[in-house]
Formats: sequence, C-alpha cells, structure tokens
Amino acid sequence: MARIFSILLKLVTGLVIVTLLGGWLAYWLASRSLPDYNATHEVAGITAPVEIVRDTANVPHIFGTTDADVFYGMGFAHAQDRLFQMMLMRRTAQGKLSEVFGDTTLPTDSLMRRLGIYAAADASVAAQTPDAMVALEAYARGVNAWITAVNTGAMGRGAPEFFMFPAQISYWRPVDSIALMKLVAFQLSDQASSEVLRARTSLMIGPERLRDILPDAPGTGTALLSEYASLFPTLPAYTPNSDITFAFATPPTSPFGGASNVWAAAPKRSTSGAALMANDPHLNFSAPGAWYLARLQLSTGDVIGASIAGIPAIVAGRKDTFGWGITSAYIDDADLYVERLNPANPNEVETPNGYKAMRTQPSIVRIKDAPPVTLELQWTDNGPVLPAGAYNANTVTPPNHVMALSWTALAPDDTSMSAVIALMRADTIADGVEAARGFVAPALNLTLAQHDSVALKVIGRAPKRDAQHQSQGRIPSPGWIATNRWQGWRDYDALPLFESDRTGIVGNTNNKTVEAAFPDHLSYHWGDTQRIQRWRRLMQSREVHTRDSFIEVQNDIVSYSARSLLPLVGADLWFTGEAALDGTPEAQRQKALTLLAEWNGEMNEHMPEPLIYYAWMRELQNRLIRDDLGPLSHAFNHVEPIFIERVFRDIGGASKWCDVLQSAAIETCNDIARLSLDDAILWIEQTYGSALESVRWGDAHMAIHKHPVLGEVPFLKWIVNIRQTTSGGDNTLMRGVTAGDGPMPFANVHGAAYRGVYDFADPDSSVFITATGQSGHPLSRHYDDLGELWRRGEYVPMSLDPELARAAGVGITHLTPSTAQ
Repeated sequence: MARIFSILLKLVTGLVIVTLLGGWLAYWLASRSLPDYNATHEVAGITAPVEIVRDTANVPHIFGTTDADVFYGMGFAHAQDRLFQMMLMRRTAQGKLSEVFGDTTLPTDSLMRRLGIYAAADASVAAQTPDAMVALEAYARGVNAWITAVNTGAMGRGAPEFFMFPAQISYWRPVDSIALMKLVAFQLSDQASSEVLRARTSLMIGPERLRDILPDAPGTGTALLSEYASLFPTLPAYTPNSDITFAFATPPTSPFGGASNVWAAAPKRSTSGAALMANDPHLNFSAPGAWYLARLQLSTGDVIGASIAGIPAIVAGRKDTFGWGITSAYIDDADLYVERLNPANPNEVETPNGYKAMRTQPSIVRIKDAPPVTLELQWTDNGPVLPAGAYNANTVTPPNHVMALSWTALAPDDTSMSAVIALMRADTIADGVEAARGFVAPALNLTLAQHDSVALKVIGRAPKRDAQHQSQGRIPSPGWIATNRWQGWRDYDALPLFESDRTGIVGNTNNKTVEAAFPDHLSYHWGDTQRIQRWRRLMQSREVHTRDSFIEVQNDIVSYSARSLLPLVGADLWFTGEAALDGTPEAQRQKALTLLAEWNGEMNEHMPEPLIYYAWMRELQNRLIRDDLGPLSHAFNHVEPIFIERVFRDIGGASKWCDVLQSAAIETCNDIARLSLDDAILWIEQTYGSALESVRWGDAHMAIHKHPVLGEVPFLKWIVNIRQTTSGGDNTLMRGVTAGDGPMPFANVHGAAYRGVYDFADPDSSVFITATGQSGHPLSRHYDDLGELWRRGEYVPMSLDPELARAAGVGITHLTPSTAQ
C-alpha cells in the first residue's frame, strides 16, 4: 500500500510540475508579444524620427515631421496593440477565415465573397484622393514595420492568439484599410434584414396589424403599399430560418444595426460662451473593443479622438477649435431584389428587356483540414446574389428565383476613406461639410462644432427611387421591373443640413430626422423613437449647458419607455389585489406592482425595478404576438414600446392583439397584462430567487465584452472576456442593448463603446473613454483598465498638451529612419 501511495504521489507531483511548467511556458510565450513602449526601433519608410508618447491611459500621442510620418506612427501603434484584431477583420472582409478556422466559418467566407466586400475595396483604391493615398500608404508601411519587428525580434508572433493559428501574416496594404471601412458599413446596415422581417411578417398578418407590430416612427403617414403575398403569391405564410451561422460577420438585425447619440450646443446655449459637443457611437461589445483612442500631430492641426485599428483616421474627435461626432443616419441605402430565373437557363435572370446572363466568377475557398471549396459568385444588374441563409432572405425567396442586394457600400468608386481623412483637416463647419462630400457608406449624421457654431449634416449616398416603386424599398421587390430599380443618387447638397441658429442645439439619437413623402424620404426604418424623447426633455430643462451637464446627459439612465408604458399597462392592476400570504403568486404580484409604482424609471444596476419592468414587458409582448405570429414571434425578442402603446391605447383597433386566437374566451388587455406579470415573476424567481426586492438589474444586465475567437474556450474565456455589471437599457441615453434571447436575455451586448465630450471654451478640459482598454493583449494591464471607468460613467483627459501626455506616461516609443533605406 505504501508503495502504491508513493507511486501515486510521484505521479501527481509530476503532473503538477508539468502543468506548472506548461503554464509558465504558455505565459512566457504569450508575454513575449507584449510591446515595450519605451523601445527604439530603426525602421524603413520615414523621413525623420517619430515619437509615440503614450499617456497614463495608454493613448498614443504621435509626433512627426511630416503627415506621412505621423500616419506611419499611427499604423505602428495600431499594430503594436491590435495586430490580431486587425488581421481577423481583414480575413473577415477577404472571406479567408476558413483558412484558419476550418469549415465552421465557410458561410461567412461565402457571404463576404458573394457580396464582394474586398473586391469593391480593391476597385476603390484608384478613386482615393492623393492626400488619402499618402495616408493609406504611410499607414500600411507603419503596420508592416511592426510586423517586421515582431519577426526579427522574436516577439511572440505579435499576439498570443497567433500561436493557435498559422504563423504567416501578410503585410498590410491600402486596400485592407478600405475593406475594413466597408466591413464597418456592413456591421451598421440592417436595412436588408428589416426588409426580410417586414416581408415575412406581412405573409402572416394583414397590413393593419403589420402597422402595429412594425410601426413607423411617429410622423408623416405611409402611402398604401403592395402586400408581399400579392407580389409573390406562391410563397407559404411561414418558412423556417436556415440553421446557417455567420461567425464574425453576422448580418445585423434591429436593434443591432447602427446606433449612437450625438448633440452639440452653440455658444448661446453654453455657459462658457463656446460650443459644446457630446458623442457616443454604439457598436457590438467585444474584447478588445472596436475603438482605439489616439492623437495625431498633423500639419493642419493636431487631432485627437476615436480611431478604428486598421483605418488611418480619427473617425470621431476634435481639434483645438473644431470637432465632429457621428451617428448612423439610417438612410435606406440597401434594397433586396427577387430575381426570376430563366426556366430554360438558370444562369439568366429576367430584366426589363428580357432575360440576361448573370455575371459569374469562380472563387476558391481554402479550408483548414478539409478540401477547398469552389464558389460560383453571381451578379445581376441589381447586385450580388446572396448565399443561402444571409439575412434569412431564403424565407421570402420564391422557388426558381434568387435574391440580389443593391447596397451603396459595394460601389467601386467609394471615396469614404478619402472623406474621413479630409475631415481631419477641416477647421470650420463649412470645411467639414465639404470634406464629407465624397462619403459613401455607411450613411451618417455628421455633427460639427466650431468655436461659435454647430450643425448636423446627413452624409452618404442616398439612392433615388421611382415614385412607382412597388415596395418603396420596404420589402424585397421584383428585380425585373424597371420602376423598382435605383434611378441614381440624390444630390449631396439636397441631403439635410441642420444649423443651430434657431434653437442653439442640434442632436440625433438615430431618430427620424426628416418628414418627407416617398420618394423624397430618407428612410422608413429608423433606429430610435424613445431616447429622443428623454434627450429633448433634458436639453430643454436648462437654458444653458456645461461640459458636466453634457456628461450627465450622456450617462442618463432614466427610461422614457418605462415611464410611459407602466402607467398604461398597469392601469387596472395597481393596488387592486386582495390580501394574500407571503410567497403566493398574488402576494408576489402585489409586491412587484408596489415596487414599480414607487419607481421613477431609473435603470440603475443596483435596483430590482428595472429587472421586473423588463421581464414584464418581454413576457407581455410575447403573449401578445405568439399566437398570431407563431414561430416568427422569436424574431421580435426586443420590446417595441410603440407596439405595446398602440395595443393598450387601442389605436386603430390594436387591442385585438390581446385576445388569444386559439382560446374560446375573449381575453382583455388587462388579463394579458396580469398573466404576463405572473410569467415574469416566475422567471425571476427561477433565475434570481424569490426575494423580488433583493434582485439587481446589474446581475441580469451584465455587459459582456467577448473575445471573438477565445471567448468560448474553457478557462481561457475567464482571462480574455470582460464582464461588467451595468445600468441603462435598450431605450436609455446610456444605452445598453439587451441580448434578447439565450440564457441571459438581458445581458448588455451593444452600446456606447466610445464616449467623448468636447468643450471648445477650454479644449483641453475635454474628456473621452472606451469600454475596455487600448491594448488587445489579454496579459496587458491596458486590456481592460478603462472598463471600470467607463462602467461608472467616468472619463480620461482628452488633451492636446504634449507635456501633459509626457508626464507620468506609460512610455515613449522612438522610430528612427533606417540607415539602409
């Protein structure tokens, strides 16, 4: 027995030692790729020394003699901190993920190649301005200089993730940056998904009820539309979703399309006598985050703000006397077309002038540990033919037809990159408006501020549509009918420009910006009807604003939706219950109603009321729609406040949604409200416990910044994922969009990954923050060091003072010209 014990002890000891050695080796290899921010690198491609001064938040301040050298330094800094993120995004745009990840990413590669994201970027290189090409080429040289330094210096392949994949890294090219810009446009555009959902819903319910569940933003009414069933009468009422998943590039659906807040105050509405601006663009959360803070010393004035690794520009930020912010404009810049195949030749589709051969091109996808697959890419006059499962378009595609996409971001002459680079050189609102003239996609609301004025300009290509368009771009339309096709582009000068002369304040929360009848409208599908109500009230509550009041508004967590819906839904339930024993459903209902009756709508992470409210509204909407929409009801997994308001106010007879079709009884809205509250309480009890007053919204509304590759790997996920309890919700100004389904339906997965507030009376008092940290390296202390500040609504200084950047900074990287160049 002693001998057996001795052998087992030795085995266990050996295993522990091997495990510790393995862990140490893994840590050593991974830590090799941590950059030394105090190093000096001799590099080719610069004309004079470049300094990259990293302040206490690890924000690089890049100083150089020429603009080209500064962009070189930006590429070098981006690559130091985000090389794996850049390479992953490039592979996504190229449709080359399967070379690394195997056949699980083949659907994504197929979608990217069929859309032609990278091919369109390649074609657009020739359209860029000379100034933009200088920036793009210098930036690429900077990225490649770091890749060379990694290779020659044995720096752990540049990022620990590269140890899990092939070691080869292709050098960066200007086309890669343009492709990443198009990938951002893809992530922000949910117009195609909106068309499919509207078409699917219209097949199941009539136009009156469609107006309830997919309501238009309040404003000008809509002319009578063709029903989808009348356009394609052979389609069944419901077709299941495909089981295809698109890793790393899921086509966005509402409310995960473009979203953001931006507003600016002219001097007459500012206590300081100079303009103020606040901006918080919203994107899906990830680790590392999408945004990267940087400062560039350019010949036309220093620029500081938020960049995207891989793109040589400050996308949102400021100079000393000029600043700009962005929100998604929701221009209807994408249309789906049902293309009829020639029965005698499936390679031809019908056009207004008869059948025409589709343009085709083979594309070979190499797959890790599997034979390569050859795709047959196809294009009609209207655009690329979509693969199965993309946007769930197969559910509304009749037999012997295919679905094609027209989308402005696929233009071969896309000069959006040139426009963004030119914007950094602007000094006035007029300069900014002119610089954005060449912007194509994604369509944005560009808010501009100079010392004495503010304005908002809608930018991006807006398609012209014929007044006789059958679907007005709201649902897929027959591609062979000439009046359904795009008729060119709206003139840039005709796109809305809002100046602050009258009110002194401009702003946007993705709300409807203009009211115009088709075809002069911008869109029917907008990103917000709720936040704008709260924002308007807060702006009007003060005669003048300060930097701190803008920060307060940016972090506001009061839900206008909760304040408007609860009195309506609970009108006949408040304080009407009979005496009940503790723990009984009746007692729990009364407790929940009492808590909600005393609540002010503040979506505070430490309070139970937000969770009770959200769970109730979620169960309520589900009970209202599931018998009418059946399995399609799962597509409506976020509460639509206007729908619930229409039902409980019985607008246009909408209260009929309360009656359960499959039951003999006629249910009232009060019945459904009570039953859904019971459902919500039961779910809370099963998930968080029966003490309603003790549950916390933050436990349910956990912000999850997931690593795109390692985020599901056991053990590693606890190192690479960032989790934070958060306040806010779907419809608060401090927005945190909930997941909608899964085991954590209220998890915070999409929101303001960047916040900035700029004061042009004292520019160096401006502040900004990102949701995670500057580094993409999980072992770096800068991987998540900004996250806790962001969670608490705090910021770091956004100063252009070089001495402040140097004081107690993280380090100074010196780039010196190679003597061999």
